[in-house]
Amino acid sequence: MNFILISISMILLMGMFMGWICKKIHLPSLMGMLLTGIILGPYSLNMIDDSILNISSDLRRIALIIILTRAGLSLDVNDLKKVGRPAILMCFVPACFEMLGMVLLAPKLLGISILDAAIMGAVVAAVSPAVIVPKMLKLMEEGYGVNHSIPQLILAGASVDDVFVIVMFSAFTGLAQGNDISIRSFVNIPLSIVSGILIGLLIGTILAIYFKKIHIRDTSKVIILLCISFLLVTFEDKFSSIIPFASLIAIMAIGIALQKKRDIVAHRLSVKFNKLWVVAEIVLFVLVGATLDIKYAVSAGVLSIILILGVLVFRMLGVCLCLLKTKLTLKERMFCMIAYTPKATVQAAIGGVPLAMGLSCGNIVLTVAVTAILITAPFGALCIDIAYKKLLSKSDEPSVTHTI
Repeated sequence: MNFILISISMILLMGMFMGWICKKIHLPSLMGMLLTGIILGPYSLNMIDDSILNISSDLRRIALIIILTRAGLSLDVNDLKKVGRPAILMCFVPACFEMLGMVLLAPKLLGISILDAAIMGAVVAAVSPAVIVPKMLKLMEEGYGVNHSIPQLILAGASVDDVFVIVMFSAFTGLAQGNDISIRSFVNIPLSIVSGILIGLLIGTILAIYFKKIHIRDTSKVIILLCISFLLVTFEDKFSSIIPFASLIAIMAIGIALQKKRDIVAHRLSVKFNKLWVVAEIVLFVLVGATLDIKYAVSAGVLSIILILGVLVFRMLGVCLCLLKTKLTLKERMFCMIAYTPKATVQAAIGGVPLAMGLSCGNIVLTVAVTAILITAPFGALCIDIAYKKLLSKSDEPSVTHTI
């Protein structure tokens, strides 16, 4: 019996069904998908084939590639220029505030060392592009917040935030293993972002010229974009220690360049990627759910939940600081603070790394990472859905290039 095909069928059908049920009771569909993963995963019914779990991280990355390409194809360079300074600050300031909050609160609440708290802070501090990007694209489609480029601001920050946090995580875990902090790793943060943007814009421009001169089906264009994205991700995995490079930022930049040079093609391709996301979203969140060992969340207790809520307050203060001296209203600032809270993909990817390294804080870090996903992913998405119509003004004419 082919358990791989049965597993894929269950992931898609149960993920869709549970997502539909959640929508019917006015909850985010991703909550149903996470629950599907938890139920089917190895820590509950164990009904997902091992061969799928073994490539789970690759499948989740493919889903991220799809949603970030879709985001790039929908972003207008002119809108990004409007949010220059706050967008740059949003890439690292809220994460720094959240890590600071963890260092201040975790030792008192959980009785761990400052270094262990810093590792925990680095795991928890990243926002989830997989949650935030689709929500912001929906806002752009409906015309909410586009007058002040709020969705674009949050999109830009969320796309780079992960790069910064993962470097901090590597530095702190290295310290815990007795290594010195490398100055080069911090210098590589801006270098990897800049190189990612430049390479992405270059590839996007070349593709725009190619698509103008050579007529091929849109489906073929999608395949080309996906293959280039896979190659960029592989390049980062193999050579990032030699050449600082952020592949996911490059992938987003390809879409932005295409949108700038060939906006009609970009719009048609974004429709195609929107259809791909229907499947990719289910696979992504079901597999994220499958990584979660619910016993860690159950054992977390009230203190871990209080800790997560406490560091989110620090994160919101960081967002508030980024938005000083902008034209945003108080309601718009409140929305940005809410929208910048969901966590899922990074925590699922690195939450178990300290435990695998044999660090003494491994169990408690994984517990807090699981708790953070279960609290912030569904409820952050729910708060965005509830708040955006109340806190953001609607533009009379949403831009065509923003429409998915």
